[in-house]
Amino acid sequence: MNEMERLDPSLADQAKSLEPDPVPTGRRGFVVTSLAAGFALATQPISAQTITTDTQGLTAGEVKVPAEGGEMPTYRAQPAGGKGLPIVLVVHEIFGVHEHIKDICRRFAKAGYLAVAPDLYARQGRVDNLENIQEIFKVVSQVPDAQVLADLDASYKWAAASGGDGERMGVTGYCWGGRVVWLYAAHQAKTKAGGAWYGSLVARANSKAALQPRHPVDVAGELKAPVLGLYGEADQGIPVATVEKMREALKAAGSPSEIVLYPKGNHGFYADYRPSYQKEHADDAWRRLLAWFKKYGVA
Repeated sequence: MNEMERLDPSLADQAKSLEPDPVPTGRRGFVVTSLAAGFALATQPISAQTITTDTQGLTAGEVKVPAEGGEMPTYRAQPAGGKGLPIVLVVHEIFGVHEHIKDICRRFAKAGYLAVAPDLYARQGRVDNLENIQEIFKVVSQVPDAQVLADLDASYKWAAASGGDGERMGVTGYCWGGRVVWLYAAHQAKTKAGGAWYGSLVARANSKAALQPRHPVDVAGELKAPVLGLYGEADQGIPVATVEKMREALKAAGSPSEIVLYPKGNHGFYADYRPSYQKEHADDAWRRLLAWFKKYGVA
């Protein structure tokens, strides 16, 4: 398998030796003060099939979201002049808030949402300018779940005060962010629905309990909102057995959450800028997610 298809740091066995000691979350300032321009260096070359969504009819660009320790660089996209819009928090993949994540925000904005994608590594450092995946793991492995959840709370608060409807909030995330979606749905009671794209579900041998004390399978019975899981059968980083384990946990909890497992689906099947992209699965999953949000009041 191509290394680019193993990009969830919680799945990367090769990163075991790179994990530093736990980093405290309290009052750590932001070392990244602006978002990347374009695509992350490690994703080059960019595929010819990459989707580009224009900003016509939108208000889109970087904003600063107040959070613990300072202001968090964040990408925002919404219909121009829109008020009382449904909110979607977009949790980035391992490469941070680069062009693909920004484009996803614009896609949501075209569908009528206020989409907000905060840089959840901004206290630990940049990853968009790193070409070596091992160097990226060094940064990402320092990011505590508690910090991520608090920064998403701050992003939700900002969105609700900036044209969004705080009673209609959903969350979606990709790869590294897919795992976070499950955790956030168990954390924030205001969440109406979630969409988790190929995020890890169980603890790995290289997980640090101090930074990642719990995993999606551990919080299946605590979800405050239904989550739609979007996974690939051929994802070698997330074995089908772990998907089935999560399904069993959801069933035992009586959760309305569902998991779609795409036949021969890759890890990163929605990432149109990478070779892992599978258009048929990507288009179907996008339609399912929008319908899921509508069904549970995020529309």
